[in-house]
Amino acid sequence: METASCSAPVGGNGDRILVPERLQRREQERQLEVERRKQKRQNQEVEEEKSDFIAATFARERAAVEELLAGGESVERLEEVAARLQGLQKLLSDSVLFLPAYDVRQGQEALARLQEALADRCQQVQPKKRFAFKTRRKDAPSAAKVEAAPGAPAAESILASSPPLKEEGGLGSGWLCGFSNLQSQVLEKRAEELHQRDVLLTQLSNCKIKLYGNPNTLRLTKARSCTVLCGPVSASVFLDDCSDCVLAVACQQLRVHTTRNTRIFLQVTSRAIVEDCNGIRFAPYTWSYPGIDKDFESSGLDRSKNNWDDVDDFNWLARDEASPNWSILPEEERMISWD
Repeated sequence: METASCSAPVGGNGDRILVPERLQRREQERQLEVERRKQKRQNQEVEEEKSDFIAATFARERAAVEELLAGGESVERLEEVAARLQGLQKLLSDSVLFLPAYDVRQGQEALARLQEALADRCQQVQPKKRFAFKTRRKDAPSAAKVEAAPGAPAAESILASSPPLKEEGGLGSGWLCGFSNLQSQVLEKRAEELHQRDVLLTQLSNCKIKLYGNPNTLRLTKARSCTVLCGPVSASVFLDDCSDCVLAVACQQLRVHTTRNTRIFLQVTSRAIVEDCNGIRFAPYTWSYPGIDKDFESSGLDRSKNNWDDVDDFNWLARDEASPNWSILPEEERMISWD
């Protein structure tokens, strides 16, 4: 029985006849497809390795922070917690492309809990009497500084602003600043006071707060009928237990918890999250001030990317119906004087 020959035909002069051009192209395409698949597998393996590495690193740092928080309330421990939380926030922000959406969300929730725990520790070490942070605004009403009780210097070094701390021998790093326990005041912090620091605003009522510059994070808790205007925040903004407030902020991540009847003028590069909220209304970020372009550059935020109306409600799982807990602020209600 004859068998077909796989060799190319040979011409009369002994030269091998060339394979048709279309067969060559087909072979080249096949080789390219093989190479593409190989590269895709390698890329996938790299991403999986990165994902595993990121998850392990995050878990290790998270455990270290929890251990520090459980070990006491000394200034040194709280300072290290704040530094590690900044590192965790940067790790999560830089790893969004390599992690599944579920893992990113879980990381955000873990960070929010740790930030809250840190804020609670700071509240525990502050003086028991009412206190206020210093501001540089001369025409703003000033709040009296309480007399130092035992343990008060440590609390002030954690919660006060950095220039007085250096003069009074407090913490040189000055990683946390803000305002607390004030009513019906106009409060302000300048860019040099806030640059890449964590800002805590807590237990404020009927106050107007202007935060110029580029903070690292912003946390607003237990605020009633307040207006907060903030420059671009490099990482996250957290709202917790607030009501009847107005917030203007640009940030990478926003999470709103147990808050009601609040308007948020927002620029955010990821998806905003609301949980246990009602009456939250969103509009684009419109606050401006001299130097804001420089602060945006410092923050690392992409000004061309704004997901202000792309919101996840953790209490509303229906995909075919809009959440009743948040809405878009009508354009006719967005005209607000920021002065």
